[in-house]
Amino acid sequence: MRLSAFLAAGLTATALAGCNAPRQSQPVIDPPRQNVTPSTFQVPEGSGCSGAVSRYKAVIDNDLSMGHVNQGVYGQIQGEISEAAAACSSGQDAKAISLVRASKARHGYPGG
Repeated sequence: MRLSAFLAAGLTATALAGCNAPRQSQPVIDPPRQNVTPSTFQVPEGSGCSGAVSRYKAVIDNDLSMGHVNQGVYGQIQGEISEAAAACSSGQDAKAISLVRASKARHGYPGG
């Protein structure tokens, strides 16, 4: 009986101590990132490998700005886009398009 009275007193004291605790202020929350493609976004036009490279780059840049891609993955994809752009500018259209498709597939983008 003494043990249960002691526990009851301890629980009551703990509960009352919580009432006297200073109130915590509301946490500061950063405004949410824009996670919708802006209405001003336009997919670049163009045909062949230069169009494919430009469109992929535009989508990746947009995804970075919306927070859908972190900086590390963005850097990796930019390297892959640069490789495709170099192949394209040297006249290797099929290789450039293949590099874009492989990068898209690797990172989960449609059309990979």
